[in-house]
Amino acid sequence: MRKRRLGREAREASAPRPDLDLFGAPAVDARPTASRAAARVKELRTPYDELGDTFPGATPMSAVSVGTVTQTARDILEGAFMPLWVRGEISDFKAHRSGHWYFCLRDHSAQLRCVVWSRDRRLIPAPPDDGMQVAALGQLSVYPTRGEMQFAVRRIEAEGDGLWRKALELTRARLAADGLLSAERKRALPRYPRCIAVVTSPDGAALHDIAAVVHRRAPHVRLVLAAAAVQGETAPQELCYALDQLSRWGVADAVIIGRGGGAREDLRAFNDERVARAVARCPVPTISAVGHEIDVSICDLVADHRAPTPSAAAEAAVRATEELAAELRSHWRRLADALAARIEGAHGQLHRIAADLASASRFTLAQRQSLVRDAAARLHALSPLATLARGYAIAQSAEGATLASVDDFEPGTTFTLRLHDGSVRSTALTKFPGPSSLGP
Repeated sequence: MRKRRLGREAREASAPRPDLDLFGAPAVDARPTASRAAARVKELRTPYDELGDTFPGATPMSAVSVGTVTQTARDILEGAFMPLWVRGEISDFKAHRSGHWYFCLRDHSAQLRCVVWSRDRRLIPAPPDDGMQVAALGQLSVYPTRGEMQFAVRRIEAEGDGLWRKALELTRARLAADGLLSAERKRALPRYPRCIAVVTSPDGAALHDIAAVVHRRAPHVRLVLAAAAVQGETAPQELCYALDQLSRWGVADAVIIGRGGGAREDLRAFNDERVARAVARCPVPTISAVGHEIDVSICDLVADHRAPTPSAAAEAAVRATEELAAELRSHWRRLADALAARIEGAHGQLHRIAADLASASRFTLAQRQSLVRDAAARLHALSPLATLARGYAIAQSAEGATLASVDDFEPGTTFTLRLHDGSVRSTALTKFPGPSSLGP
Protein backbone atom coordinates (compact mmCIF):
# COMPACT_ATOMS: atom_id res chain seq x y z
CA MET A 1 0.00 0.00 0.00
CA ARG A 2 2.84 2.31 0.92
CA LYS A 3 4.62 1.48 -2.36
CA ARG A 4 1.54 2.28 -4.45
CA ARG A 5 1.12 5.56 -2.60
CA LEU A 6 4.78 6.36 -3.16
CA GLY A 7 4.48 5.59 -6.85
CA ARG A 8 1.33 7.71 -7.23
CA GLU A 9 2.88 10.65 -5.42
CA ALA A 10 6.10 10.32 -7.43
CA ARG A 11 4.17 10.24 -10.73
CA GLU A 12 2.24 13.31 -9.67
CA ALA A 13 5.50 15.01 -8.81
CA SER A 14 7.00 14.02 -12.18
CA ALA A 15 4.02 15.40 -14.16
CA PRO A 16 4.93 18.30 -16.51
CA ARG A 17 5.17 21.48 -14.57
CA PRO A 18 3.75 24.74 -15.87
CA ASP A 19 7.24 26.12 -16.41
CA LEU A 20 8.48 23.13 -18.53
CA ASP A 21 7.40 21.94 -21.95
CA LEU A 22 7.20 18.28 -23.02
CA PHE A 23 10.97 17.88 -23.49
CA GLY A 24 12.07 19.80 -20.39
CA ALA A 25 12.81 23.12 -22.06
CA PRO A 26 11.80 26.26 -20.17
CA ALA A 27 8.39 27.48 -21.14
CA VAL A 28 7.41 31.10 -21.48
CA ASP A 29 6.27 32.33 -18.09
CA ALA A 30 5.57 35.95 -17.27
CA ARG A 31 5.76 35.39 -13.50
CA PRO A 32 8.78 36.73 -11.67
CA THR A 33 11.58 34.31 -10.85
CA ALA A 34 11.09 34.58 -7.10
CA SER A 35 7.42 33.79 -7.43
CA ARG A 36 8.16 30.68 -9.40
CA ALA A 37 10.71 29.46 -6.83
CA ALA A 38 8.24 30.01 -4.01
CA ALA A 39 5.60 28.10 -5.91
CA ARG A 40 7.97 25.15 -6.35
CA VAL A 41 8.81 25.02 -2.64
CA LYS A 42 5.13 25.09 -1.86
CA GLU A 43 4.49 22.23 -4.31
CA LEU A 44 7.23 20.11 -2.72
CA ARG A 45 6.07 20.80 0.86
CA THR A 46 2.44 20.11 0.20
CA PRO A 47 2.62 16.23 0.27
CA TYR A 48 4.63 16.29 3.52
CA ASP A 49 2.25 18.75 5.06
CA GLU A 50 -0.70 16.60 4.17
CA LEU A 51 0.76 13.17 5.00
CA GLY A 52 3.17 14.02 7.76
CA ASP A 53 6.11 11.88 8.78
CA THR A 54 4.38 8.69 7.67
CA PHE A 55 5.09 9.55 4.02
CA PRO A 56 7.83 7.11 2.73
CA GLY A 57 11.16 8.88 2.54
CA ALA A 58 9.97 11.91 4.50
CA THR A 59 12.32 11.14 7.41
CA PRO A 60 15.33 8.91 8.00
CA MET A 61 13.07 6.55 9.89
CA SER A 62 10.79 6.13 6.82
CA ALA A 63 13.61 5.96 4.26
CA VAL A 64 12.86 3.67 1.30
CA SER A 65 15.24 1.12 -0.21
CA VAL A 66 17.29 1.71 -3.34
CA GLY A 67 15.42 -1.10 -5.09
CA THR A 68 12.10 0.61 -4.33
CA VAL A 69 13.34 3.87 -5.77
CA THR A 70 14.71 2.32 -8.96
CA GLN A 71 11.64 0.14 -9.43
CA THR A 72 9.36 3.14 -8.88
CA ALA A 73 11.41 5.17 -11.33
CA ARG A 74 11.11 2.33 -13.81
CA ASP A 75 7.32 2.19 -13.40
CA ILE A 76 7.03 5.95 -13.79
CA LEU A 77 9.28 6.07 -16.84
CA GLU A 78 7.59 3.16 -18.60
CA GLY A 79 4.19 4.59 -17.78
CA ALA A 80 5.08 8.08 -19.00
CA PHE A 81 6.53 7.01 -22.36
CA MET A 82 4.89 4.76 -24.88
CA PRO A 83 7.16 2.71 -27.20
CA LEU A 84 8.65 5.19 -29.66
CA TRP A 85 11.13 5.42 -32.51
CA VAL A 86 14.42 7.13 -31.76
CA ARG A 87 16.91 8.17 -34.44
CA GLY A 88 20.66 8.25 -33.85
CA GLU A 89 24.09 6.83 -34.61
CA ILE A 90 25.22 3.42 -33.34
CA SER A 91 28.31 3.45 -31.12
CA ASP A 92 30.06 1.05 -28.73
CA PHE A 93 28.18 -1.98 -30.04
CA LYS A 94 28.83 -5.15 -28.03
CA ALA A 95 27.28 -8.61 -28.42
CA HIS A 96 27.20 -10.38 -25.06
CA ARG A 97 27.64 -14.15 -24.82
CA SER A 98 24.15 -14.32 -23.30
CA GLY A 99 22.74 -13.20 -26.64
CA HIS A 100 21.94 -9.62 -25.63
CA TRP A 101 23.22 -6.62 -27.59
CA TYR A 102 24.42 -3.44 -25.89
CA PHE A 103 25.17 -0.14 -27.63
CA CYS A 104 24.53 3.61 -27.50
CA LEU A 105 22.48 5.87 -29.72
CA ARG A 106 24.17 9.24 -30.15
CA ASP A 107 23.48 12.55 -31.79
CA HIS A 108 25.43 15.81 -31.67
CA SER A 109 24.30 16.63 -28.12
CA ALA A 110 23.40 13.48 -26.19
CA GLN A 111 23.56 9.71 -25.99
CA LEU A 112 21.14 6.99 -24.90
CA ARG A 113 22.14 3.58 -23.57
CA CYS A 114 20.34 0.80 -25.43
CA VAL A 115 19.86 -2.92 -25.05
CA VAL A 116 18.39 -5.54 -27.35
CA TRP A 117 17.30 -8.58 -25.38
CA SER A 118 18.01 -11.94 -26.99
CA ARG A 119 14.28 -12.66 -27.31
CA ASP A 120 13.86 -9.57 -29.52
CA ARG A 121 16.77 -10.26 -31.88
CA ARG A 122 14.60 -12.31 -34.23
CA LEU A 123 12.95 -9.10 -35.48
CA ILE A 124 16.32 -7.53 -36.36
CA PRO A 125 17.97 -8.92 -39.50
CA ALA A 126 21.62 -8.36 -38.48
CA PRO A 127 23.67 -6.67 -35.77
CA PRO A 128 24.24 -2.98 -36.59
CA ASP A 129 27.71 -1.58 -37.17
CA ASP A 130 29.27 1.30 -35.30
CA GLY A 131 28.63 4.56 -37.10
CA MET A 132 25.44 3.34 -38.77
CA GLN A 133 22.53 5.78 -38.75
CA VAL A 134 19.41 3.96 -37.57
CA ALA A 135 15.92 4.45 -36.21
CA ALA A 136 15.22 2.20 -33.22
CA LEU A 137 11.82 1.28 -31.78
CA GLY A 138 11.87 0.64 -28.06
CA GLN A 139 10.70 1.42 -24.56
CA LEU A 140 12.40 3.74 -22.11
CA SER A 141 13.04 1.96 -18.83
CA VAL A 142 15.37 1.79 -15.84
CA TYR A 143 17.79 -1.05 -15.23
CA PRO A 144 17.24 -1.52 -11.47
CA THR A 145 20.50 -3.36 -10.83
CA ARG A 146 22.55 -0.34 -11.84
CA GLY A 147 19.95 2.38 -11.49
CA GLU A 148 20.56 3.50 -15.08
CA MET A 149 18.06 4.58 -17.65
CA GLN A 150 18.16 2.45 -20.81
CA PHE A 151 16.26 2.07 -24.04
CA ALA A 152 15.01 -1.51 -24.62
CA VAL A 153 15.10 -1.81 -28.42
CA ARG A 154 12.75 -4.15 -30.25
CA ARG A 155 13.31 -3.17 -33.86
CA ILE A 156 16.02 -1.38 -35.81
CA GLU A 157 15.68 0.21 -39.23
CA ALA A 158 18.87 1.41 -40.87
CA GLU A 159 18.99 4.11 -43.49
CA GLY A 160 18.32 2.49 -46.88
CA ASP A 161 18.62 -1.30 -46.68
CA GLY A 162 21.89 -1.43 -44.74
CA LEU A 163 20.90 -4.00 -42.11
CA TRP A 164 19.09 -6.24 -44.54
CA ARG A 165 21.97 -6.09 -47.00
CA LYS A 166 24.39 -6.98 -44.23
CA ALA A 167 22.17 -9.87 -43.11
CA LEU A 168 22.01 -11.06 -46.73
CA GLU A 169 25.79 -10.99 -47.06
CA LEU A 170 26.33 -12.83 -43.77
CA THR A 171 23.81 -15.52 -44.73
CA ARG A 172 25.36 -15.92 -48.15
CA ALA A 173 28.83 -16.28 -46.64
CA ARG A 174 27.68 -19.01 -44.25
CA LEU A 175 25.91 -20.94 -47.00
CA ALA A 176 28.93 -20.62 -49.30
CA ALA A 177 31.20 -21.92 -46.54
CA ASP A 178 28.99 -25.03 -46.32
CA GLY A 179 29.16 -25.53 -50.10
CA LEU A 180 25.44 -24.92 -50.65
CA LEU A 181 26.05 -22.32 -53.37
CA SER A 182 28.42 -24.51 -55.37
CA ALA A 183 27.50 -25.13 -58.99
CA GLU A 184 28.61 -28.78 -58.68
CA ARG A 185 25.70 -29.60 -56.38
CA LYS A 186 23.05 -28.27 -58.76
CA ARG A 187 20.81 -31.06 -60.08
CA ALA A 188 19.21 -31.27 -63.50
CA LEU A 189 15.44 -30.94 -63.70
CA PRO A 190 13.51 -34.11 -64.67
CA ARG A 191 12.70 -34.25 -68.38
CA TYR A 192 9.37 -36.02 -67.98
CA PRO A 193 7.94 -35.25 -64.50
CA ARG A 194 4.67 -36.81 -63.42
CA CYS A 195 4.12 -34.77 -60.24
CA ILE A 196 5.14 -31.17 -59.46
CA ALA A 197 4.84 -29.77 -55.92
CA VAL A 198 4.38 -26.02 -55.33
CA VAL A 199 5.28 -24.29 -52.06
CA THR A 200 3.49 -20.95 -51.98
CA SER A 201 0.43 -19.17 -50.61
CA PRO A 202 -2.90 -20.72 -51.63
CA ASP A 203 -4.33 -17.22 -52.10
CA GLY A 204 -1.53 -15.70 -54.15
CA ALA A 205 -1.31 -15.08 -57.88
CA ALA A 206 1.77 -17.29 -58.14
CA LEU A 207 -0.26 -20.49 -57.71
CA HIS A 208 -2.76 -19.39 -60.35
CA ASP A 209 0.02 -18.60 -62.83
CA ILE A 210 1.78 -21.92 -62.26
CA ALA A 211 -1.43 -23.93 -62.55
CA ALA A 212 -2.41 -22.14 -65.78
CA VAL A 213 0.96 -22.82 -67.42
CA VAL A 214 1.08 -26.47 -66.35
CA HIS A 215 -2.48 -27.11 -67.52
CA ARG A 216 -1.74 -25.51 -70.88
CA ARG A 217 1.60 -27.19 -71.50
CA ALA A 218 1.16 -30.60 -69.87
CA PRO A 219 -2.34 -31.34 -68.55
CA HIS A 220 -1.26 -34.90 -67.66
CA VAL A 221 1.18 -33.63 -64.99
CA ARG A 222 -0.15 -33.76 -61.42
CA LEU A 223 0.14 -30.48 -59.46
CA VAL A 224 0.26 -30.59 -55.63
CA LEU A 225 0.15 -27.53 -53.33
CA ALA A 226 2.05 -27.33 -50.05
CA ALA A 227 0.45 -24.21 -48.59
CA ALA A 228 2.62 -21.75 -46.65
CA ALA A 229 2.69 -18.06 -45.85
CA VAL A 230 5.11 -16.17 -48.10
CA GLN A 231 5.47 -13.00 -46.03
CA GLY A 232 5.21 -12.02 -42.40
CA GLU A 233 6.82 -13.25 -39.22
CA THR A 234 5.59 -16.85 -39.56
CA ALA A 235 6.56 -17.25 -43.22
CA PRO A 236 10.03 -18.79 -42.68
CA GLN A 237 8.70 -21.45 -40.29
CA GLU A 238 5.79 -22.32 -42.59
CA LEU A 239 8.01 -22.53 -45.68
CA CYS A 240 10.46 -24.85 -43.88
CA TYR A 241 7.61 -27.02 -42.63
CA ALA A 242 6.10 -27.32 -46.12
CA LEU A 243 9.45 -28.32 -47.65
CA ASP A 244 10.08 -30.91 -44.94
CA GLN A 245 6.59 -32.35 -45.44
CA LEU A 246 7.24 -32.75 -49.17
CA SER A 247 10.58 -34.42 -48.43
CA ARG A 248 8.87 -36.98 -46.21
CA TRP A 249 6.09 -37.48 -48.77
CA GLY A 250 8.60 -38.45 -51.45
CA VAL A 251 6.22 -38.50 -54.45
CA ALA A 252 6.98 -35.20 -56.20
CA ASP A 253 9.52 -35.23 -59.03
CA ALA A 254 10.35 -31.51 -58.61
CA VAL A 255 9.45 -28.66 -56.24
CA ILE A 256 8.67 -25.03 -57.11
CA ILE A 257 9.00 -22.56 -54.23
CA GLY A 258 8.13 -18.92 -54.73
CA ARG A 259 5.68 -16.09 -54.77
CA GLY A 260 4.63 -13.20 -56.98
CA GLY A 261 6.24 -9.81 -57.01
CA GLY A 262 6.14 -7.39 -54.13
CA ALA A 263 8.14 -4.89 -52.18
CA ARG A 264 11.63 -5.89 -51.12
CA GLU A 265 10.45 -6.20 -47.54
CA ASP A 266 7.83 -8.74 -48.66
CA LEU A 267 10.54 -11.06 -50.03
CA ARG A 268 12.52 -11.31 -46.79
CA ALA A 269 11.23 -14.77 -45.92
CA PHE A 270 13.06 -16.14 -48.97
CA ASN A 271 16.32 -14.61 -47.71
CA ASP A 272 16.01 -16.46 -44.41
CA GLU A 273 18.84 -18.93 -43.80
CA ARG A 274 16.47 -21.57 -42.44
CA VAL A 275 14.43 -21.54 -45.65
CA ALA A 276 17.58 -21.69 -47.79
CA ARG A 277 18.86 -24.74 -45.91
CA ALA A 278 15.45 -26.42 -46.20
CA VAL A 279 15.60 -25.89 -49.98
CA ALA A 280 19.14 -27.30 -50.09
CA ARG A 281 18.21 -30.51 -48.25
CA CYS A 282 15.16 -31.18 -50.42
CA PRO A 283 15.72 -34.65 -52.01
CA VAL A 284 14.32 -33.67 -55.44
CA PRO A 285 15.35 -30.84 -57.80
CA THR A 286 14.06 -27.43 -56.75
CA ILE A 287 13.06 -24.33 -58.70
CA SER A 288 13.05 -20.93 -56.98
CA ALA A 289 10.67 -18.32 -58.40
CA VAL A 290 10.70 -15.34 -56.06
CA GLY A 291 9.58 -11.88 -57.12
CA HIS A 292 10.31 -10.33 -60.46
CA GLU A 293 13.30 -10.75 -62.71
CA ILE A 294 15.32 -8.01 -61.03
CA ASP A 295 15.00 -9.60 -57.56
CA VAL A 296 17.54 -12.27 -56.54
CA SER A 297 17.04 -13.99 -53.19
CA ILE A 298 19.11 -16.43 -51.16
CA CYS A 299 16.68 -19.19 -52.19
CA ASP A 300 17.48 -18.39 -55.83
CA LEU A 301 21.16 -19.03 -55.13
CA VAL A 302 20.59 -22.31 -53.29
CA ALA A 303 17.92 -23.84 -55.54
CA ASP A 304 18.88 -26.11 -58.44
CA HIS A 305 17.21 -23.78 -60.94
CA ARG A 306 16.29 -20.10 -60.71
CA ALA A 307 13.25 -18.74 -62.56
CA PRO A 308 12.51 -15.01 -62.75
CA THR A 309 8.74 -15.51 -62.29
CA PRO A 310 6.37 -18.31 -61.22
CA SER A 311 5.18 -18.67 -64.84
CA ALA A 312 8.75 -19.15 -66.02
CA ALA A 313 9.25 -21.73 -63.26
CA ALA A 314 6.26 -23.73 -64.52
CA GLU A 315 7.58 -23.61 -68.09
CA ALA A 316 10.96 -24.88 -66.91
CA ALA A 317 9.39 -27.64 -64.81
CA VAL A 318 7.20 -29.23 -67.49
CA ARG A 319 7.59 -29.60 -71.23
CA ALA A 320 4.74 -28.86 -73.60
CA THR A 321 2.86 -31.84 -75.01
CA GLU A 322 3.53 -30.58 -78.56
CA GLU A 323 7.26 -30.50 -77.83
CA LEU A 324 7.14 -34.04 -76.51
CA ALA A 325 5.20 -35.24 -79.56
CA ALA A 326 7.67 -33.56 -81.93
CA GLU A 327 10.58 -35.03 -80.02
CA LEU A 328 9.01 -38.50 -80.13
CA ARG A 329 8.49 -38.18 -83.90
CA SER A 330 12.07 -37.13 -84.33
CA HIS A 331 13.23 -40.07 -82.23
CA TRP A 332 11.01 -42.41 -84.29
CA ARG A 333 12.52 -41.18 -87.55
CA ARG A 334 16.04 -41.55 -86.24
CA LEU A 335 15.22 -45.00 -84.91
CA ALA A 336 13.68 -46.07 -88.23
CA ASP A 337 16.69 -44.77 -90.17
CA ALA A 338 19.07 -46.47 -87.78
CA LEU A 339 17.10 -49.73 -88.01
CA ALA A 340 17.08 -49.62 -91.85
CA ALA A 341 20.80 -48.94 -91.91
CA ARG A 342 21.35 -51.74 -89.44
CA ILE A 343 19.29 -54.19 -91.53
CA GLU A 344 21.10 -53.20 -94.72
CA GLY A 345 24.42 -53.62 -93.04
CA ALA A 346 23.30 -56.95 -91.63
CA HIS A 347 22.30 -58.15 -95.13
CA GLY A 348 25.70 -57.27 -96.53
CA GLN A 349 27.40 -58.88 -93.58
CA LEU A 350 25.26 -62.00 -94.04
CA HIS A 351 26.24 -62.26 -97.72
CA ARG A 352 29.88 -61.93 -96.82
CA ILE A 353 29.54 -64.55 -94.13
CA ALA A 354 27.75 -66.92 -96.56
CA ALA A 355 30.51 -66.51 -99.18
CA ASP A 356 33.19 -67.00 -96.56
CA LEU A 357 31.34 -70.07 -95.24
CA ALA A 358 31.01 -71.61 -98.73
CA SER A 359 34.69 -71.04 -99.43
CA ALA A 360 35.67 -72.45 -96.06
CA SER A 361 33.37 -75.45 -96.62
CA ARG A 362 34.92 -76.23 -100.00
CA PHE A 363 38.40 -75.96 -98.56
CA THR A 364 37.48 -78.17 -95.61
CA LEU A 365 35.80 -80.71 -97.89
CA ALA A 366 38.87 -80.91 -100.14
CA GLN A 367 41.04 -81.44 -97.09
CA ARG A 368 38.78 -84.15 -95.76
CA GLN A 369 38.63 -85.88 -99.17
CA SER A 370 42.42 -85.91 -99.35
CA LEU A 371 42.56 -87.40 -95.86
CA VAL A 372 40.01 -90.05 -96.81
CA ARG A 373 41.98 -90.98 -99.91
CA ASP A 374 45.18 -91.29 -97.92
CA ALA A 375 43.43 -93.43 -95.32
CA ALA A 376 41.87 -95.62 -98.03
CA ALA A 377 45.26 -96.12 -99.64
CA ARG A 378 46.76 -97.13 -96.32
CA LEU A 379 43.89 -99.44 -95.57
CA HIS A 380 44.16 -101.01 -99.04
CA ALA A 381 47.86 -101.59 -98.51
CA LEU A 382 47.11 -103.37 -95.28
CA SER A 383 44.12 -105.32 -96.62
CA PRO A 384 44.49 -109.14 -97.00
CA LEU A 385 42.86 -108.86 -100.40
CA ALA A 386 45.73 -106.74 -101.62
CA THR A 387 48.11 -109.40 -100.33
CA LEU A 388 46.19 -112.07 -102.18
CA ALA A 389 46.41 -109.99 -105.34
CA ARG A 390 50.19 -110.21 -105.10
CA GLY A 391 50.04 -114.02 -105.34
CA TYR A 392 49.46 -115.09 -101.79
CA ALA A 393 46.69 -117.45 -100.55
CA ILE A 394 44.87 -118.12 -97.29
CA ALA A 395 44.08 -121.61 -96.01
CA GLN A 396 40.80 -121.94 -94.16
CA SER A 397 39.19 -124.93 -92.41
CA ALA A 398 35.73 -126.15 -93.21
CA GLU A 399 34.43 -123.93 -90.37
CA GLY A 400 36.07 -120.87 -91.94
CA ALA A 401 38.94 -120.59 -89.43
CA THR A 402 42.28 -119.51 -90.80
CA LEU A 403 44.94 -122.19 -90.81
CA ALA A 404 48.06 -120.14 -90.22
CA SER A 405 50.44 -122.81 -88.80
CA VAL A 406 51.78 -126.09 -90.15
CA ASP A 407 50.53 -127.65 -86.97
CA ASP A 408 46.99 -126.97 -88.17
CA PHE A 409 47.39 -129.48 -91.02
CA GLU A 410 47.44 -133.20 -90.92
CA PRO A 411 47.88 -135.45 -93.93
CA GLY A 412 44.48 -135.90 -95.44
CA THR A 413 43.05 -132.74 -93.92
CA THR A 414 40.61 -131.05 -96.25
CA PHE A 415 40.79 -127.27 -96.40
CA THR A 416 39.92 -124.40 -98.66
CA LEU A 417 42.65 -122.34 -100.25
CA ARG A 418 41.41 -118.80 -100.83
CA LEU A 419 42.97 -116.82 -103.66
CA HIS A 420 42.40 -113.26 -104.84
CA ASP A 421 40.01 -114.37 -107.57
CA GLY A 422 38.36 -117.39 -105.95
CA SER A 423 38.99 -120.47 -103.78
CA VAL A 424 40.25 -124.03 -104.26
CA ARG A 425 39.16 -127.12 -102.32
CA SER A 426 42.40 -128.89 -101.30
CA THR A 427 43.63 -131.86 -99.27
CA ALA A 428 46.89 -131.91 -97.32
CA LEU A 429 49.20 -134.75 -98.35
CA THR A 430 52.39 -134.05 -96.41
CA LYS A 431 53.52 -131.32 -94.02
CA PHE A 432 57.04 -130.04 -93.61
CA PRO A 433 57.70 -128.45 -90.16
CA GLY A 434 60.48 -125.90 -89.94
CA PRO A 435 61.35 -122.87 -92.07
CA SER A 436 59.12 -122.28 -94.99
CA SER A 437 60.13 -124.26 -98.08
CA LEU A 438 58.31 -125.23 -101.19
CA GLY A 439 59.63 -128.88 -101.24
CA PRO A 440 60.01 -131.13 -104.36
